[in-house]
Formats: sequence, C-alpha cells, structure tokens
Amino acid sequence: MPLTTSHLIFRKSSYSQGGRENCVEVADTGSGAAVRDTQNRHLGHVEFPAPEWQAFLDEVKAGRL
Repeated sequence: MPLTTSHLIFRKSSYSQGGRENCVEVADTGSGAAVRDTQNRHLGHVEFPAPEWQAFLDEVKAGRL
C-alpha cells in the first residue's frame, strides 16, 4: 500500500530536465528526503535518511552516478 504524501511537498528534481520521460520528484522529510516517479505518483514514494541522501547527492554531483 502506498504511503500517504499529504504532508510532503514534492518538487521536480533539478536533474530531471525538460521533456524527458525519466523524471523524479523530491521532497524534504525533515530527516532526509522522499523520492517518487513523476509519471507514477499513485505508487507512493521511497524515503531516504539524511546521510544516505547526502551520499547519493555527492556521488551525482561528482559525476560518478
């Protein structure tokens, strides 16, 4: 069962660029981040603790992902 997203404010990821089909949305959770597929919002989201989310962002910014 998908988790409720009523308390989260999602925004389009800055890495999801115009017109692409592979877009994700990100929301701050207070203790990390939540991510969901823009085209399948009804399926819910995945939450990541702050240390894991920061490690992921660091890898993306460094061009390793």
